Amino acid sequence: MLFDLAGELNLKPENRNPKPRTLDEWLHYLEQLHPQAIVMGLERVLRVSGALALAPGYPIITVGGTNGKGSCCAMLEAILLHAGYRVGCYTSPHLLRYNERVRIGGREVDDAVLCAAFERIEGARLSAEQGSARGDTLLTYFEFGTLAAMLAFADAKIDVGILEVGLGGRLDAVNAFDADCALVTSVDLDHQDYLGDTREAIGFEKSGIFRAGRPAICADADPPATLLAHARRIGAELILIERDFGCVAAAGQWQYWGPRGKRHGLPYPALRGAYQLANAAACLTAIDSLHERLPVTAQDIRSGLLNAEIAARFQVLPGRPQVILDVAHNPQAARALAVSLANLPKSARTVAVFSMLKDKDIAGVVDAVKDRITHWYAATVEGPRAASAQQLEAVLQRAGVTAPVRRFEDVGAAWRAACQIAAENDKIIVFGSFLTVAAVMRERQRKA
Repeated sequence: MLFDLAGELNLKPENRNPKPRTLDEWLHYLEQLHPQAIVMGLERVLRVSGALALAPGYPIITVGGTNGKGSCCAMLEAILLHAGYRVGCYTSPHLLRYNERVRIGGREVDDAVLCAAFERIEGARLSAEQGSARGDTLLTYFEFGTLAAMLAFADAKIDVGILEVGLGGRLDAVNAFDADCALVTSVDLDHQDYLGDTREAIGFEKSGIFRAGRPAICADADPPATLLAHARRIGAELILIERDFGCVAAAGQWQYWGPRGKRHGLPYPALRGAYQLANAAACLTAIDSLHERLPVTAQDIRSGLLNAEIAARFQVLPGRPQVILDVAHNPQAARALAVSLANLPKSARTVAVFSMLKDKDIAGVVDAVKDRITHWYAATVEGPRAASAQQLEAVLQRAGVTAPVRRFEDVGAAWRAACQIAAENDKIIVFGSFLTVAAVMRERQRKA
């Protein structure tokens, strides 16, 4: 262990020893700094943000929702980059490298940028007159990361910022920064321990990113009444899918319609999955809502849709057997995965490399996708929140799964076994968690 912080949480930053230097050391330090991994509330971030004089002068698009956040961020980023803007994009979680979370100009920031930002937040580089920016305020890992991203964006003098909500919306760290345009992609059950156990409760939390007098876009076709009521109460400019904007699919192309008119002959997004069309329509609505500050051309939109990339959202890898990576860690995402699988050509075997966290709705995920899987390779993912392979097998049995089930102590072993059994025309589906997909990506890198 690099740092032993027991009994030292109230020490001033300059007295903590040793001081983190590399990015890995900083991340290890941040993981231990707060006694809880998730603590809802904006007070800590607002206090430190004020001390750092963080006052973004660029338009901000904040993206929340149960599923689809990452895809929308990727499409918005690609469109605005093609239009020539210097785009800052902050997303979470990462798969292989922390740097994936913070991109400027379409590229991940390097370690030095992140370390410098962490140092400034911790107060090591502030003058004696200013003191520590953090002082005795304990920040969580995500709060520290959010502030670091905003510092990096300020230093890079970006033209526009895209911020993905980490959890919920109302009390999430990114909500400390006012959105010029807020987008809620979908509302469904997830993170019930923090957000509530009904769509109405969760919808209220997600609507917290809306701002008075500013565009508040909702791409959920059945928005909770709480979301609608909050938007009306604060005077947000509510823009709803199927009422104010939408899409019409056609062979080889699609049409968008919205508050500023129609766009014909659009290419289907490079991001796969039928659900991506609604995400794309929401993104075009956000782009149009900021057209006076961030004008884009029709070609910018076409190129952005075609070039947007995001890992592990129904990502089909080249080669045979066909390998599909999809984090699908809640029932809504699993239902979307099942629909996408149904649209692919049938194969004799579809092998699932499957692992999840025990605090997720494992039964709901299994029920959504079980009819599309012929072989289950259940594995224990890394970390204290992991559901064991034995627990996963028990859920599969209770769900009435009759397909063969094998247990593995780690995802890498399940992946290697799946590769051995899968023939050229079979499919391997890796899903259930970001950690599941990341483990397989590391295995593939080692083999390569």
